[in-house]
Amino acid sequence: MKKKADSPLGMGIDAGGTLTRWALARPDGKIVASGEAPGISALMMKTTEGRGRIRAALLEIAEGAAAFGRPASIQAGVTGLGEREGKLKTVVAETFGLDERAVHLQNDIVFTYLGLFAPGEGYVVYAGTGSVAAHIDAQGTLHRAGGRGYILDDGGGGFWIAREALRHVWREEDSRPGAWQESVMAREMLARLGGTDWAHTREAIYGGDRGDVGKLAVAVAQSAARDPAAAAILEAAGRELARLANAMVQRLGPRPVGLAGRAAHLHPSIAAAMRAALPKGIALEVRASEAHFAAARLAAKG
Repeated sequence: MKKKADSPLGMGIDAGGTLTRWALARPDGKIVASGEAPGISALMMKTTEGRGRIRAALLEIAEGAAAFGRPASIQAGVTGLGEREGKLKTVVAETFGLDERAVHLQNDIVFTYLGLFAPGEGYVVYAGTGSVAAHIDAQGTLHRAGGRGYILDDGGGGFWIAREALRHVWREEDSRPGAWQESVMAREMLARLGGTDWAHTREAIYGGDRGDVGKLAVAVAQSAARDPAAAAILEAAGRELARLANAMVQRLGPRPVGLAGRAAHLHPSIAAAMRAALPKGIALEVRASEAHFAAARLAAKG
């Protein structure tokens, strides 16, 4: 076990629907610890169960970080942030024993951007459970495209991929009952849902968490080499993500694009389809998101 840090530490939290990542940094920018916890969203603050899941995830982070030192300040990027920011800030502060003035919440895409580009440099397209594009200009203003949520859009994100796949599976069942047995993708997905009847799918989609649904996109990716329907859905996801980048280019001009997020890394065909749908001359690079590191370094500056 590493020795606890002597200098004040800043904690960065990157909270998404599928996974929450955290890191601790010293004022010199050195990352001294990092880890993962279950996914959380500000939208979970709406229900008692959701608030319980948020507290449990934050407590897991606090326990994991305790061996390295107690953070003096926290910068957290949280998906779904809105009018519940104040209540969520209170929960974070209470969990870590901090004054609320030491806790700063922002939309998660801000730290994703800062982990990949300097202000004014490029566009980030993030594909996690949902999807969004962002640019922070030289004056620090955030510009966005997408990020409308899984009910309205989030095209190309993990939930969207899983939803499109299950839609295909059940439309095939409508016309040819038992067709799922002929589909690699259908077999993979229904196995993960725990049953082949509609009740299992209905419970997952309408009664489950969007992050858990988004994880089903892994089954689509694993089926792509053997199932044309899965391959087509992943290519369509790439085109959806390109639409976000193209919207930013149209509004703000040409810049390089960084594609990040767990869904973006599911299968190479996603980035390939996205690249093909971008204007000529627009560079695209698939990047690993280091939002929790960027947030931790900012928190450590005080």
